[in-house]
Amino acid sequence: MPQVIRIGVAALLLLLVASPAAADTRQRQCGDGRPWISFVAFPSIDLRSQPPGPLTIKAKLTFPARPAAAGHCRPQRPRLPAVVILHGSAGVDSRGEFYAQALNEAGLVTFEIDMWEARGVTGVADRPALPLLTYPDAFAALAYLSARGDIDPARIGVLGFSWGAAVGLASAERLYAESFGRGLRFAAHAVNYPPCYAINNPAIPVLDPPAEKGAQFLFPTGAPVLIQIGSEDGYDNGPDHCLALRDQVNAEWGKIIRVVPYEGAQHAWDRLMVPIEVADPFADEGSVFRTGVVPTVAIVPSVIQAYESRRTVVRFLKKHLSRSRP
Repeated sequence: MPQVIRIGVAALLLLLVASPAAADTRQRQCGDGRPWISFVAFPSIDLRSQPPGPLTIKAKLTFPARPAAAGHCRPQRPRLPAVVILHGSAGVDSRGEFYAQALNEAGLVTFEIDMWEARGVTGVADRPALPLLTYPDAFAALAYLSARGDIDPARIGVLGFSWGAAVGLASAERLYAESFGRGLRFAAHAVNYPPCYAINNPAIPVLDPPAEKGAQFLFPTGAPVLIQIGSEDGYDNGPDHCLALRDQVNAEWGKIIRVVPYEGAQHAWDRLMVPIEVADPFADEGSVFRTGVVPTVAIVPSVIQAYESRRTVVRFLKKHLSRSRP
Protein backbone atom coordinates (compact mmCIF):
# COMPACT_ATOMS: atom_id res chain seq x y z
CA MET A 1 0.00 0.00 0.00
CA PRO A 2 1.46 3.44 -0.92
CA GLN A 3 2.68 5.39 2.11
CA VAL A 4 0.33 8.38 1.75
CA ILE A 5 -2.65 6.02 1.60
CA ARG A 6 -1.41 3.96 4.54
CA ILE A 7 -0.99 7.06 6.72
CA GLY A 8 -4.36 8.38 5.62
CA VAL A 9 -6.11 5.11 6.39
CA ALA A 10 -4.70 5.03 9.92
CA ALA A 11 -5.84 8.59 10.53
CA LEU A 12 -9.30 7.93 9.10
CA LEU A 13 -9.77 4.85 11.27
CA LEU A 14 -8.81 6.72 14.41
CA LEU A 15 -11.09 9.59 13.52
CA LEU A 16 -14.10 7.42 12.78
CA VAL A 17 -13.60 5.41 15.96
CA ALA A 18 -13.27 8.58 18.03
CA SER A 19 -16.20 10.32 16.30
CA PRO A 20 -18.88 7.81 15.36
CA ALA A 21 -21.58 8.96 12.97
CA ALA A 22 -24.34 10.70 14.86
CA ALA A 23 -27.14 9.01 12.97
CA ASP A 24 -30.49 10.80 13.17
CA THR A 25 -32.97 7.95 13.10
CA ARG A 26 -36.03 9.78 14.36
CA GLN A 27 -39.27 8.09 13.41
CA ARG A 28 -40.72 9.53 10.20
CA GLN A 29 -43.85 7.44 9.88
CA CYS A 30 -46.13 10.45 9.33
CA GLY A 31 -45.86 11.70 5.74
CA ASP A 32 -46.82 15.20 4.59
CA GLY A 33 -46.06 14.77 0.89
CA ARG A 34 -42.71 16.57 1.05
CA PRO A 35 -39.14 15.22 1.01
CA TRP A 36 -37.53 14.97 4.42
CA ILE A 37 -34.38 17.16 4.26
CA SER A 38 -31.70 17.64 6.88
CA PHE A 39 -28.21 19.11 6.92
CA VAL A 40 -25.65 17.00 8.71
CA ALA A 41 -21.90 16.75 9.25
CA PHE A 42 -19.53 13.82 9.52
CA PRO A 43 -15.77 13.37 10.09
CA SER A 44 -13.21 12.90 7.34
CA ILE A 45 -9.48 13.61 7.03
CA ASP A 46 -7.29 16.09 5.18
CA LEU A 47 -4.56 14.23 3.29
CA ARG A 48 -2.93 17.51 2.27
CA SER A 49 -1.10 17.54 5.59
CA GLN A 50 1.07 14.76 6.99
CA PRO A 51 0.07 13.41 9.36
CA PRO A 52 -3.48 13.98 8.09
CA GLY A 53 -5.66 16.31 10.12
CA PRO A 54 -9.37 16.05 10.86
CA LEU A 55 -12.03 17.58 8.63
CA THR A 56 -15.74 18.04 9.17
CA ILE A 57 -17.66 17.51 5.94
CA LYS A 58 -21.13 18.97 5.60
CA ALA A 59 -23.88 17.37 3.55
CA LYS A 60 -27.51 17.57 2.51
CA LEU A 61 -29.48 14.42 3.31
CA THR A 62 -32.80 13.99 1.52
CA PHE A 63 -35.34 11.21 2.02
CA PRO A 64 -38.07 10.65 -0.58
CA ALA A 65 -41.44 12.25 0.01
CA ARG A 66 -44.09 10.18 1.72
CA PRO A 67 -47.81 10.52 0.98
CA ALA A 68 -49.68 12.58 3.54
CA ALA A 69 -51.04 10.43 6.34
CA ALA A 70 -54.83 10.31 6.45
CA GLY A 71 -55.48 10.86 10.14
CA HIS A 72 -52.95 8.33 11.33
CA CYS A 73 -49.28 7.43 11.05
CA ARG A 74 -48.10 4.73 8.72
CA PRO A 75 -45.96 1.79 9.85
CA GLN A 76 -42.24 2.43 9.98
CA ARG A 77 -40.70 1.92 6.56
CA PRO A 78 -37.77 -0.43 5.95
CA ARG A 79 -34.23 0.75 5.49
CA LEU A 80 -33.83 2.52 2.17
CA PRO A 81 -31.16 2.57 -0.54
CA ALA A 82 -29.06 5.73 -0.79
CA VAL A 83 -26.75 7.56 -3.20
CA VAL A 84 -23.73 9.68 -2.25
CA ILE A 85 -23.43 12.65 -4.66
CA LEU A 86 -19.96 14.07 -5.37
CA HIS A 87 -19.64 17.50 -7.00
CA GLY A 88 -17.18 18.72 -9.64
CA SER A 89 -14.35 21.25 -9.42
CA ALA A 90 -16.78 24.19 -9.29
CA GLY A 91 -18.22 22.84 -6.04
CA VAL A 92 -21.86 22.09 -5.27
CA ASP A 93 -23.99 23.38 -8.15
CA SER A 94 -27.21 22.66 -10.04
CA ARG A 95 -26.17 19.14 -11.08
CA GLY A 96 -26.50 17.61 -7.64
CA GLU A 97 -30.04 18.86 -7.11
CA PHE A 98 -31.02 18.02 -10.71
CA TYR A 99 -30.17 14.35 -10.17
CA ALA A 100 -31.17 14.21 -6.50
CA GLN A 101 -34.74 15.24 -7.27
CA ALA A 102 -35.17 12.41 -9.76
CA LEU A 103 -33.45 9.89 -7.48
CA ASN A 104 -35.72 10.89 -4.59
CA GLU A 105 -38.77 10.50 -6.81
CA ALA A 106 -37.51 6.99 -7.63
CA GLY A 107 -37.44 6.13 -3.92
CA LEU A 108 -33.72 6.60 -3.20
CA VAL A 109 -32.21 8.68 -0.42
CA THR A 110 -29.58 11.20 -1.57
CA PHE A 111 -26.56 12.46 0.34
CA GLU A 112 -24.88 15.40 -1.41
CA ILE A 113 -21.60 16.22 0.29
CA ASP A 114 -19.48 19.39 0.05
CA MET A 115 -15.82 18.46 -0.27
CA TRP A 116 -14.75 22.10 -0.79
CA GLU A 117 -16.30 24.01 2.14
CA ALA A 118 -14.28 22.16 4.77
CA ARG A 119 -11.06 22.86 2.86
CA GLY A 120 -11.80 26.49 2.08
CA VAL A 121 -11.77 25.76 -1.66
CA THR A 122 -13.54 28.21 -3.99
CA GLY A 123 -13.01 26.53 -7.37
CA VAL A 124 -10.52 25.09 -9.84
CA ALA A 125 -7.73 27.50 -8.90
CA ASP A 126 -7.39 26.40 -5.27
CA ARG A 127 -8.80 22.88 -5.28
CA PRO A 128 -6.63 20.02 -3.92
CA ALA A 129 -3.79 18.91 -6.18
CA LEU A 130 -5.30 15.48 -6.89
CA PRO A 131 -8.71 13.79 -6.52
CA LEU A 132 -6.94 11.23 -4.28
CA LEU A 133 -6.88 13.85 -1.54
CA THR A 134 -10.68 13.72 -1.35
CA TYR A 135 -11.13 9.94 -1.53
CA PRO A 136 -11.53 9.80 2.27
CA ASP A 137 -14.64 11.99 2.02
CA ALA A 138 -16.49 9.50 -0.19
CA PHE A 139 -15.74 6.58 2.10
CA ALA A 140 -16.47 8.61 5.23
CA ALA A 141 -19.88 9.43 3.71
CA LEU A 142 -20.38 5.72 3.05
CA ALA A 143 -19.50 4.97 6.68
CA TYR A 144 -21.89 7.64 7.94
CA LEU A 145 -24.81 6.31 5.92
CA SER A 146 -24.00 2.69 6.79
CA ALA A 147 -24.24 3.54 10.49
CA ARG A 148 -27.77 4.89 10.21
CA GLY A 149 -30.69 2.72 11.13
CA ASP A 150 -32.82 4.00 8.23
CA ILE A 151 -30.33 3.26 5.41
CA ASP A 152 -29.50 -0.20 4.05
CA PRO A 153 -25.68 -0.39 4.12
CA ALA A 154 -25.71 -3.03 1.36
CA ARG A 155 -27.53 -0.67 -1.02
CA ILE A 156 -25.49 2.53 -1.11
CA GLY A 157 -24.31 3.84 -4.46
CA VAL A 158 -22.28 6.84 -5.58
CA LEU A 159 -22.83 9.45 -8.29
CA GLY A 160 -20.04 11.84 -9.29
CA PHE A 161 -19.45 14.65 -11.74
CA SER A 162 -16.00 15.40 -13.25
CA TRP A 163 -13.77 15.67 -10.13
CA GLY A 164 -16.41 13.75 -8.21
CA ALA A 165 -16.54 11.25 -11.07
CA ALA A 166 -12.83 10.60 -10.65
CA VAL A 167 -13.47 9.92 -6.96
CA GLY A 168 -16.52 7.77 -7.69
CA LEU A 169 -14.64 5.71 -10.27
CA ALA A 170 -11.65 5.20 -7.98
CA SER A 171 -13.95 3.95 -5.24
CA ALA A 172 -14.67 0.95 -7.49
CA GLU A 173 -10.97 -0.02 -7.42
CA ARG A 174 -10.11 -2.55 -4.70
CA LEU A 175 -6.90 -0.75 -3.69
CA TYR A 176 -8.82 2.35 -2.58
CA ALA A 177 -11.97 0.56 -1.42
CA GLU A 178 -9.98 -1.72 0.87
CA SER A 179 -7.72 1.09 2.05
CA PHE A 180 -10.33 3.74 2.82
CA GLY A 181 -13.52 1.68 3.01
CA ARG A 182 -12.18 -0.87 5.49
CA GLY A 183 -14.85 -3.45 4.69
CA LEU A 184 -17.44 -1.05 3.28
CA ARG A 185 -17.99 -0.83 -0.46
CA PHE A 186 -20.36 1.02 -2.73
CA ALA A 187 -22.91 -1.20 -4.45
CA ALA A 188 -22.98 0.81 -7.71
CA HIS A 189 -21.02 3.66 -9.29
CA ALA A 190 -22.45 6.22 -11.74
CA VAL A 191 -19.80 8.65 -12.97
CA ASN A 192 -20.31 11.46 -15.48
CA TYR A 193 -17.31 12.50 -17.58
CA PRO A 194 -14.37 11.31 -15.47
CA PRO A 195 -10.86 11.88 -16.95
CA CYS A 196 -10.51 8.34 -18.30
CA TYR A 197 -7.27 9.23 -20.11
CA ALA A 198 -5.58 9.59 -16.73
CA ILE A 199 -6.42 6.07 -15.52
CA ASN A 200 -3.38 3.78 -15.31
CA ASN A 201 -1.39 6.45 -17.19
CA PRO A 202 2.19 6.91 -15.93
CA ALA A 203 2.88 9.31 -18.82
CA ILE A 204 1.16 12.08 -16.83
CA PRO A 205 3.92 13.21 -14.41
CA VAL A 206 1.62 14.16 -11.52
CA LEU A 207 -0.10 10.76 -11.76
CA ASP A 208 3.05 8.63 -11.71
CA PRO A 209 2.94 6.07 -10.19
CA PRO A 210 -0.81 5.64 -10.75
CA ALA A 211 -1.43 3.50 -7.64
CA GLU A 212 0.08 6.04 -5.28
CA LYS A 213 -1.49 9.04 -7.03
CA GLY A 214 -5.01 7.61 -7.06
CA ALA A 215 -5.18 6.79 -10.78
CA GLN A 216 -5.12 2.99 -10.68
CA PHE A 217 -8.00 0.90 -11.98
CA LEU A 218 -6.79 -2.66 -12.34
CA PHE A 219 -8.69 -4.66 -9.71
CA PRO A 220 -12.37 -3.71 -9.59
CA THR A 221 -14.51 -4.40 -6.56
CA GLY A 222 -17.04 -6.05 -8.85
CA ALA A 223 -19.75 -3.44 -8.37
CA PRO A 224 -21.30 -2.19 -11.63
CA VAL A 225 -19.96 1.07 -13.09
CA LEU A 226 -21.78 3.44 -15.45
CA ILE A 227 -19.63 6.01 -17.27
CA GLN A 228 -21.31 8.79 -19.28
CA ILE A 229 -19.12 10.89 -21.57
CA GLY A 230 -19.65 13.46 -24.34
CA SER A 231 -18.14 13.18 -27.81
CA GLU A 232 -16.82 16.75 -27.45
CA ASP A 233 -15.55 16.40 -23.89
CA GLY A 234 -12.69 18.82 -23.30
CA TYR A 235 -10.79 16.53 -20.93
CA ASP A 236 -10.81 13.18 -22.73
CA ASN A 237 -11.45 14.72 -26.17
CA GLY A 238 -14.19 12.18 -26.76
CA PRO A 239 -15.25 8.78 -25.46
CA ASP A 240 -12.32 6.70 -26.73
CA HIS A 241 -10.38 6.61 -23.45
CA CYS A 242 -13.46 5.54 -21.48
CA LEU A 243 -14.30 2.91 -24.08
CA ALA A 244 -10.73 1.59 -23.93
CA LEU A 245 -10.93 1.37 -20.13
CA ARG A 246 -14.23 -0.48 -20.43
CA ASP A 247 -12.80 -2.96 -22.90
CA GLN A 248 -9.69 -3.57 -20.79
CA VAL A 249 -11.56 -4.11 -17.53
CA ASN A 250 -14.46 -6.09 -18.98
CA ALA A 251 -12.17 -8.42 -20.92
CA GLU A 252 -10.59 -9.57 -17.67
CA TRP A 253 -13.35 -9.14 -15.09
CA GLY A 254 -16.63 -9.52 -16.95
CA LYS A 255 -19.22 -6.89 -17.84
CA ILE A 256 -18.52 -4.47 -15.00
CA ILE A 257 -18.26 -1.16 -16.86
CA ARG A 258 -20.88 0.30 -19.19
CA VAL A 259 -20.07 3.44 -21.20
CA VAL A 260 -22.80 5.69 -22.62
CA PRO A 261 -21.50 8.32 -25.10
CA TYR A 262 -23.50 11.47 -25.95
CA GLU A 263 -22.97 12.72 -29.48
CA GLY A 264 -22.12 16.43 -29.62
CA ALA A 265 -22.14 16.83 -25.82
CA GLN A 266 -19.42 18.88 -24.18
CA HIS A 267 -18.04 18.51 -20.67
CA ALA A 268 -20.73 18.90 -17.99
CA TRP A 269 -23.61 18.99 -20.48
CA ASP A 270 -25.96 18.36 -17.56
CA ARG A 271 -24.94 21.55 -15.73
CA LEU A 272 -28.07 23.51 -16.63
CA MET A 273 -26.54 26.91 -16.01
CA VAL A 274 -25.09 29.58 -18.28
CA PRO A 275 -22.18 28.36 -20.47
CA ILE A 276 -18.69 29.09 -19.17
CA GLU A 277 -15.06 28.36 -19.99
CA VAL A 278 -12.55 27.20 -17.41
CA ALA A 279 -8.80 26.73 -17.50
CA ASP A 280 -7.69 23.39 -16.09
CA PRO A 281 -4.28 21.67 -16.28
CA PHE A 282 -6.03 18.28 -16.41
CA ALA A 283 -7.95 19.21 -19.58
CA ASP A 284 -7.07 18.20 -23.15
CA GLU A 285 -5.63 14.84 -22.08
CA GLY A 286 -3.10 16.57 -19.82
CA SER A 287 -1.51 18.50 -22.71
CA VAL A 288 -0.07 21.08 -20.31
CA PHE A 289 2.56 18.55 -19.30
CA ARG A 290 3.76 18.50 -22.92
CA THR A 291 3.21 22.11 -23.96
CA GLY A 292 3.35 24.12 -20.73
CA VAL A 293 0.10 25.84 -21.75
CA VAL A 294 -2.98 25.35 -19.55
CA PRO A 295 -5.92 24.45 -21.83
CA THR A 296 -9.46 25.73 -21.49
CA VAL A 297 -12.64 23.69 -21.40
CA ALA A 298 -16.06 24.73 -22.69
CA ILE A 299 -18.87 23.98 -20.25
CA VAL A 300 -22.00 24.11 -22.41
CA PRO A 301 -25.36 22.70 -21.26
CA SER A 302 -27.55 20.46 -23.40
CA VAL A 303 -31.06 20.30 -21.97
CA ILE A 304 -32.23 17.30 -23.97
CA GLN A 305 -29.12 15.25 -23.21
CA ALA A 306 -29.16 16.33 -19.56
CA TYR A 307 -32.60 14.82 -19.07
CA GLU A 308 -31.61 11.74 -21.04
CA SER A 309 -28.48 11.18 -18.96
CA ARG A 310 -30.45 11.74 -15.76
CA ARG A 311 -32.95 9.05 -16.77
CA THR A 312 -30.06 6.68 -17.52
CA VAL A 313 -28.46 7.30 -14.12
CA VAL A 314 -31.73 6.83 -12.24
CA ARG A 315 -32.51 3.58 -14.06
CA PHE A 316 -28.99 2.28 -13.44
CA LEU A 317 -28.90 3.12 -9.74
CA LYS A 318 -32.46 2.01 -9.07
CA LYS A 319 -31.75 -1.33 -10.76
CA HIS A 320 -28.57 -2.06 -8.85
CA LEU A 321 -29.72 -0.70 -5.48
CA SER A 322 -33.17 -2.28 -5.58
CA ARG A 323 -32.06 -5.44 -3.87
CA SER A 324 -29.53 -6.37 -1.23
CA ARG A 325 -26.14 -7.47 -2.49
CA PRO A 326 -24.06 -10.24 -0.88
